[in-house]
Parts: sequence; structure tokens; C-alpha cells
Amino acid sequence: MRAKITYFITAAVLVVYFVLVGSRGVMLLQQGTWLTVTFGAAVLILPVIGIWFLWMNTRFVTRANQLAAELEAEGGLPVDELERDGYGRILRDSADEVFARRKAETEDAPGDWRSWFRLAVAYHDARDTPRARKAMQRAIALHAAPPAQEGPVQV
Repeated sequence: MRAKITYFITAAVLVVYFVLVGSRGVMLLQQGTWLTVTFGAAVLILPVIGIWFLWMNTRFVTRANQLAAELEAEGGLPVDELERDGYGRILRDSADEVFARRKAETEDAPGDWRSWFRLAVAYHDARDTPRARKAMQRAIALHAAPPAQEGPVQV
């Protein structure tokens, strides 16, 4: 819950910032000289990129949380079996061991979004955030895809 509150506060601050930057860009456009119009257009691009980035991340997080809730309802969330040091940090060898099992599980069932979700968690635990994000995106895409029909297709 704390992470959600932090995310919403950060998003709200960013939206306020985008509005402020956008208003400055509009003010520059209203000046009407070639220099201020050029700067105004450049300044307006920043909030557009920021809003797009914020929207894409919010959509990603929302979908990942939906998958987690569905997997939890099925009883399929990965169990935290990682060893930790005295400070609570995950030990690298333990994370690598769990990762190897999750990778093998995903290789055995490459079309199952659940295995990709668990692989994303394993990547995250192994501190490989870019691959964790890609694995979660794959899980989201597989979950959103219509189920493959089994047997002969009738026309």
C-alpha cells in the first residue's frame, strides 16, 4: 500500500510539473517571435513525452498488479524461498538458484503467462530489472492474447 501511495504522489507531482512547464511553453508561443516560438515548441515537447511515459508506466503497473491478483487467487504466486543476509538483502546465490528453476519452468511452458510472471519476479530478485520488465511485458501480452484453440479448426 505504501508503494501505491508513493507512486500516486509522485505521479501527481509530475502532472503539476507538466502543467507548469506546458504553461511556460504556451507563454513563449504567445510572444510571437521566431526565437520564442521555437523555444515554446521545444518546451511543449517535454510535457508530452513525460505524460506519455507516465501513462505507459501506469498502464504497465496496473496490468502487472492485475496479473498478480489473478495469480494470487489461483494460489500460484511464487513463494519467497530466498535466503537473506543479516540486513535482509537477498543472497545472490539463492536468487540465482531460484532463477534457474523459474527459467526452466518458462522454457517448458513458453506460452504460459504464469511462468513468465514468475520468471519476472525471479529476474527482479536477481536484480536484473530490464529483463524483469521484459518478462513481465511478455506475461501481460500472453495474458491478453486470446487462448489458442486446441484441435482442428472448423471453418
